[in-house]
Amino acid sequence: MGEIQYAKNHRLSLDNRKKATIYGITRVESFDTDVVVLVTEAGVLTIKGDDLHVIRLDVDKGELEMAGTIDSMVYSENHNVKKTAAGILGRMFK
Repeated sequence: MGEIQYAKNHRLSLDNRKKATIYGITRVESFDTDVVVLVTEAGVLTIKGDDLHVIRLDVDKGELEMAGTIDSMVYSENHNVKKTAAGILGRMFK
């Protein structure tokens, strides 16, 4: 398989694990106070923490500013989004 290449307009800024600003978002897959799943230009970004909330969201520009206690940020490939979404929906409708 060929190497995956990402657009260069993805950027993430994290301040003291309390505030994050993320650029290059193409879609917000899910958002609650414990887990945020974003589709970005660099892959799927899953953010876990406590009391996570949106300060500013600009869908047209692909920008998100959020606050709370951020425990982890993990990137995965885009093909995992459907599996994650199905898992969330599957747990909701059990």
